[in-house]
Amino acid sequence: MNAIANKKLMQDIFAAAANPDPNARDRALFAASLAEDAKWVVTGQYSWSRTFSGKESILNDLHGYVRTRLRDRTRTVAHRFIADGDVVVVEAKGDNVTPEGVRYDNDYCLVFRLEDGKIKEIREYCDSILTERALGSFPQAPVRAAS
Repeated sequence: MNAIANKKLMQDIFAAAANPDPNARDRALFAASLAEDAKWVVTGQYSWSRTFSGKESILNDLHGYVRTRLRDRTRTVAHRFIADGDVVVVEAKGDNVTPEGVRYDNDYCLVFRLEDGKIKEIREYCDSILTERALGSFPQAPVRAAS
């Protein structure tokens, strides 16, 4: 796919997921567009900073946990798409509330790398202080005892 097709795919993904009606938000195109070996890198030096490797980890470990910390389905509204070859940069703003009533309206810069119409890598840049203030620390991965 070329830059135009990659940009259109990302625009379609964000449009489906940004519906103001929480019941109409659709993440199916995003999930279908993730490569099985995709990775999501949360940048920075805070508790959420890590790499989620694989489609299942992205959907369950990262997005699954975020869903537990928000009142409604996640809403992120994109306002700029910049495409260059296999990379699409998306500037976006969250529109979310925690179960405790705390606004979580983070600003994001998301850098997507695509390959053959599939998302292979996502690098997330955001306000880490807001993330931890509104959502709390990301839980520690379970520690397995040595055999």
